[in-house]
Amino acid sequence: MRDNYEINRGTLVIIPVTDKISQIIEEDNQFLVKKSTTKIIDESCKFFGSSYLGRKDGTKKLIGVTYKSPIIISEYSNLIFFPTSSPRFDNCYWVSLCNIKDYYKNKSDINKSIIVFKNGKEIQLNLSFFTLENQIYRATMLESKLMKLKTV
Repeated sequence: MRDNYEINRGTLVIIPVTDKISQIIEEDNQFLVKKSTTKIIDESCKFFGSSYLGRKDGTKKLIGVTYKSPIIISEYSNLIFFPTSSPRFDNCYWVSLCNIKDYYKNKSDINKSIIVFKNGKEIQLNLSFFTLENQIYRATMLESKLMKLKTV
């Protein structure tokens, strides 16, 4: 178990285990960190020059989203993560937009969805396909705005 973690290009998803422990799944590794998912997000934002609240305000300004907001962890590395539920809830996963290859409905349970990452790993989420697709759409909108700002 690690004490600290900074989100990077290889980070696929951050999963809450308890309110003080998170599971990190990377492209070729997985481990536990002695921090909440929100703390890891905030510290990673700070590592790249802002804070979770600053990034959340940025999302509001760029795309007008204030609830379950996707956030830019690092604009330089195009690290955009989105929450699967309100970050205030204990069951909120944070998913990397840039590492998603595909996503689909769980055919046996309409309240669950599956994300396939670029490296072939899959994760099942306890949320509907509509909710997942909406979160991916919001994160993609944020990414699009970020790309436009980079070309100005």
